[in-house]
Amino acid sequence: MTDIHSHILFGVDDGSKTIEESISLLKELQKAGFDKVILTPHFIMDSNYNSTYEENYYRYCTLKDKAKELNLKIEIYLGNEIFIHEKIPNLLDNYTISSLNDTNYILVEFPFHNKILNLEDILYHIESRGYKVVIAHPERYTYFQKDYSIVDKLRKEGFLFQSNYSSIIGAYGKESEKLITYMLKKHYIDFLGTDIHRIEKIEGITHFLKIKKKIIKITGEQYWNKIINNGDKLTNR
Repeated sequence: MTDIHSHILFGVDDGSKTIEESISLLKELQKAGFDKVILTPHFIMDSNYNSTYEENYYRYCTLKDKAKELNLKIEIYLGNEIFIHEKIPNLLDNYTISSLNDTNYILVEFPFHNKILNLEDILYHIESRGYKVVIAHPERYTYFQKDYSIVDKLRKEGFLFQSNYSSIIGAYGKESEKLITYMLKKHYIDFLGTDIHRIEKIEGITHFLKIKKKIIKITGEQYWNKIINNGDKLTNR
């Protein structure tokens, strides 16, 4: 089982601060049943969260070596959670940022409270360059919560969705829980991820069995398995 959204790469964003914390988070993921995880540090233009692929790759190799030394049974891969920007294709082309495990899938984050005016234009531009846009945790965006038709429209236009496991148990509030429930019922969700940041807050792992049971109750086991298999497809290459 693959976690496609995590902030376990140490020292680059608001996630893990040290390699020791990264190892602790990997151990918790392994305990919950994950055997693969894609590291997706934030990349936000003109912010402090703008570590390059080269910087991330160095830390990734260091963490991978440490996990191997400790005999952890979990594989790690590299990616980014990229804040929406018209320059994304150029940043990918010059290896400033990374797709998910070097596939043509990219994890893209939107503003939480204000929809940008040219959102669809930017998304179409990215896809015209051969990339598949995976929209990170749509259930958390307040303008999506207020207007489900935005989600319907993006889905109809072929964009993909990654939701957070813990959203279904109310970790981000009631409105987020309502929206993920709607999306699960409509079979809109393509991927699930923990979006794990720090060892102090790991609801998506500690309550994993409860989360799985609740999602299966909404969607049925077949759709649950489909979502899980989609995550594995990004790492079985």
